Amino acid sequence: MLMAYIWVGMLAVSVLYGCWAGTVPAVSAALMEGAAAAVELCLSICGAVCLWTGVMELMRRSGLADGLSRLLAPLLRIIFPRSFADPDCAQALSSNFSANLLGLGNAATPAGIQAVKHMTRLGGQCAGNELCRLVVMNTASVQLLPATVAAVRAACGASDAFDILPCVWISSLVSVSAGLLTARMLERGNP
Repeated sequence: MLMAYIWVGMLAVSVLYGCWAGTVPAVSAALMEGAAAAVELCLSICGAVCLWTGVMELMRRSGLADGLSRLLAPLLRIIFPRSFADPDCAQALSSNFSANLLGLGNAATPAGIQAVKHMTRLGGQCAGNELCRLVVMNTASVQLLPATVAAVRAACGASDAFDILPCVWISSLVSVSAGLLTARMLERGNP
């Protein structure tokens, strides 16, 4: 809700300054141009997001997603030992991380919400250490294939939308490692 006030405030200050400076036509033109560009960007990203969400659904139906989940299971069992003992929570965690690896945050969100529901059922009302680790890992977002970012880059005219892969891999590894290390250090005071 705070962001809504900030955006409305910025818009109001811009319009008021435009009136004071006598540039109302330029402000109006910029507002309309920005709105049109936002709609165009959303539509171009929508196609790519639909494509990759469809790929994720095909992987789920063909069993490839289950195979990826089995590959992730040993690592997730180490990070979330208590939660991974519950099969429903383990499935939600695996689905969440599979979608995140493919850069499909919109497909990862429902599985992440299911994992949180299972974790809170297992751990009570307050956020336990494993739930905090899940939030850290989703925020850091390990990605092998940043589909949404590539869609934005393609929509903005990048000649090779996936040329950022090495940077994405390095930054993902560093951010997840730093997040998990910090979470582990903070857990020592809260068992």
